[in-house]
Amino acid sequence: MFSTDWTTSPREYDVIIERDRRVPVDDGIELDCDIFRPDAKGKFPVILTASPYEKAAQSEPMVPKAIDFDRAFIESGDFNFYTRRGYVFVIMNIRGTWASDGVFSNRNPDHRTIQDLYEAIEWLAKQEWCDGNVGMFGVSYFSVVQKRVAVLKPPSLKCIFAPYGWTDGYRDLFYHGGIFSYGFFQAWATNRGAGLKIEKDLKAEMGDNAYNDALETLRSDPEIMAIPFLAGVVENPEEGRNPMVLEILIHRFDDEYHRERAPDFSAQEQIPAYLGADWGMFGFHMPGDVRAFENWNGPRKFVMGPPVYLDRPVYQYAWESLRWFDHWLKGNDTGIMEEPAVKLFIVGTGEWRMAEDWPVSGTRWTPFYLHKDGILSEHEFWPDDAATSYDDSPESRGWADFTTPPMVESTEICGPIVLNFYGSTTDSEVLWFASLWLIDEDGAERMLTRGWLRGSQRKLDKARSKPWKPVHEHAGREPLTAGEVYEFNMQIRPYGILLKAGQRLKLRIASSDEEVVTNFNERTSRGHLLRPVASTVSIHHNHDAPSHLLLPITRGNVIETFFSGGVLPKLNE
Repeated sequence: MFSTDWTTSPREYDVIIERDRRVPVDDGIELDCDIFRPDAKGKFPVILTASPYEKAAQSEPMVPKAIDFDRAFIESGDFNFYTRRGYVFVIMNIRGTWASDGVFSNRNPDHRTIQDLYEAIEWLAKQEWCDGNVGMFGVSYFSVVQKRVAVLKPPSLKCIFAPYGWTDGYRDLFYHGGIFSYGFFQAWATNRGAGLKIEKDLKAEMGDNAYNDALETLRSDPEIMAIPFLAGVVENPEEGRNPMVLEILIHRFDDEYHRERAPDFSAQEQIPAYLGADWGMFGFHMPGDVRAFENWNGPRKFVMGPPVYLDRPVYQYAWESLRWFDHWLKGNDTGIMEEPAVKLFIVGTGEWRMAEDWPVSGTRWTPFYLHKDGILSEHEFWPDDAATSYDDSPESRGWADFTTPPMVESTEICGPIVLNFYGSTTDSEVLWFASLWLIDEDGAERMLTRGWLRGSQRKLDKARSKPWKPVHEHAGREPLTAGEVYEFNMQIRPYGILLKAGQRLKLRIASSDEEVVTNFNERTSRGHLLRPVASTVSIHHNHDAPSHLLLPITRGNVIETFFSGGVLPKLNE
């Protein structure tokens, strides 16, 4: 790739392949890796990729295809692309996986695993074929470990290219809004567990009494025991990969267990990081990369792409990452740092919006109020607005829809979304699932994004919250009183879309996520605990309970003309 002002490293080398190389770390174990080097004398920068997934599969020749569970773990990129352009490419298995020594910690990625990679970076930098500069690459798990190693700042690590990687396991992955998300975890433990040498020291670590008490607590939880997979874990806690799942179940609040696994972005200066995801990854990686970008203290880039997850093998970011690595590892100015820091694909336009920060400067969070008859409007409440109710039970999972009138003008929504609302239930607990849907002119519907909140974990962390981003403590539960009305503040994961004239936006509030899955992205956000008892759930919307959706308007919506008795003339009239 080149422009009138710059060019990337040319494709000029053959490839030397060294399989099953061993890299020592300071506690005496060795990590297994494959090394791909340019077939030439001299020293080159290294690009390191690391994960618990089978390394041999990462470098198999294959034709790209849309992601599925069979190929989902192939996330290191194509070694040929980088090696032929003058980089040493390394695919490594972390501690306790496949041929690497040690055990795979239940707390992975734990501090020891990340320290291993720190040491591996420094070992690679000292090899005769390395010029002392190391970068890291890869998505998903490969990205997760990058962010954590980067915080430690190994002297030889000069940059990371790390989109698609959760940073806060409690909030991004395991407990959406305090509701345990077992669906993806079940698939991961079942399909990706091969090659993991699981440690089984949880009982010894906790002590017999605490361990047995924790199991009894889980066995008495009807939400957990209603899920066959989770019930099997609780009843057979030492079997297979169950200890890994059990430990997450035991830590149902955002405690030190989760905090020590999250990267600390408070360092004064951090190495350059390229971050991002896509709008469809709202149930997994996207919030982690948003958080990383917001808190990164160093050179940074952020891209939010169209809601289609990357093909396998990952190739879509090859040229962009080459520009990044050329700049930071070779000193080749490819112009990448002169471009806007933030690039956002706007659904409905096929175009990109450029910005210098997130959220986008000038965003206007506009309240759309919930009304009777399922109306969602900028207009405040009608005189007879009251409440909307639905039934939630194992036999019938209901919901409440609130839909805007047809858009009169094109309106761009781009950024964090918030639902501030008032609700009650006949139960002592309520699980909130709020999703945003696009309704086309012909009535076709598709889900855009979603938010979650366990009612008993509604308490806000006021020090970290912002008007456009409520953050909850998740430190404990405060059971609800049946029939009492409570205020709830819920993050709905960000989205970017241009709503065209005639289209509508729908807010669905439910207590389950049992809609039909239509794509891989949606699958990663499904499979949460549900209430096993029947209840009637109500959303209150009136002058005393001003329930509203805060939409981030970045273009259009100038004179607030959405609720209108008039009809916009057609162009041919």
